[in-house]
Amino acid sequence: MSRTLILWLPPVAALDGKDDALLHPAWLRADDGVIVDSGQDEGWIDAGERAAGVADADDRLIALAPAIDVPIRWRRYPDAAPAQAAAAARVDTLRDSLGEGALLHIVAGEPATTGQAVPVAVTTHAAMAVWTGWLAERGLSADAIIPAAAAVPPPEAESLWRAELGGEHIVRSADRAYVSDPALDPLIAASHPVLPLAADRMREALLLTVAAPPLDLLSGAWKPKRRWALDPALVRLAKRLAIALVAVSLLIPVVHMLRVASDTRRADAAVIAMAKSAGINAPDAITAEAEIDRRLAAAGGGPLAFSVPASALYAAMRDAPGVSIRSLSHRTDGTLTTMLAAPRVEDINQVLLALQARGYRITAQPMAGSDGQQLANITIRAVP
Repeated sequence: MSRTLILWLPPVAALDGKDDALLHPAWLRADDGVIVDSGQDEGWIDAGERAAGVADADDRLIALAPAIDVPIRWRRYPDAAPAQAAAAARVDTLRDSLGEGALLHIVAGEPATTGQAVPVAVTTHAAMAVWTGWLAERGLSADAIIPAAAAVPPPEAESLWRAELGGEHIVRSADRAYVSDPALDPLIAASHPVLPLAADRMREALLLTVAAPPLDLLSGAWKPKRRWALDPALVRLAKRLAIALVAVSLLIPVVHMLRVASDTRRADAAVIAMAKSAGINAPDAITAEAEIDRRLAAAGGGPLAFSVPASALYAAMRDAPGVSIRSLSHRTDGTLTTMLAAPRVEDINQVLLALQARGYRITAQPMAGSDGQQLANITIRAVP
């Protein structure tokens, strides 16, 4: 259900006087477009709490600014687009207004189609400050502030309406709406009759105006800043997702570590089994591997054999076709000694980097050859 509290703002002059009677402004409460309660007493306070969001997020508070402080004028620009007509109406109204422009708060509504009249409201920034402050003192924040005069419907041709709204008598002509003055009304109306507007029709027009405001004084410098509200359900969901993310982040390395440990245990078991098949009884894989290397070295094979570092050297030279071998020798400790030659030092470095990438320890002594070639005495440790 959509609930709306319609609250009349007191006149600025009365607020400046701190009149106690203003504690009981006129108000209406409408549910789904039907007036269900009204008065000029403290009954609006409970409804105001609901409209402020205490009870239901669908509740709204619409404040009506008195016609004595906010007269309305309708201007026509038949050939202008709606946005252009609204801008032109603000400029023309400012030009025709009395007083300093910086002190005035001029608001123009935007017509629905080209050629429609543009409603323009004129008040002051001081009045807006008084009204918003009066609402804030009561813990309220209006969703919109609509001039009460804008709610009076246009009169019949060649006539004017006089309507009572929120304790004010408002006169509505074809292009203006203002607070009634018995001395000035006949002069303004001239020969046109000023007819009373039925209360039922005025209430219907008021509800239509509240449902689709022609203009809102909470615009321009007085447009409320957007307030972000966090949904508690979304906050709880975000917390749960954050906890789950942290748990997964911790679980991934733990699982990886367990898998590595399991694979390591299987590999160690395989090494021990292979060693046992070769007649080596070792308590762990490291001892078994050391014993196998010792036996291979004694037999002249294993990682200390000539073929191991030599094959690594030839594989590294495959990607450096300009490098050649001048000499090659092998020691019993598995060290391979060679002299490499190439047109450029960079070519020899390419071979050395490839050997280092395979895990071999390299020492190099560069020199220049008599034939212009670049030479380097290289030692390659047979065991990575």
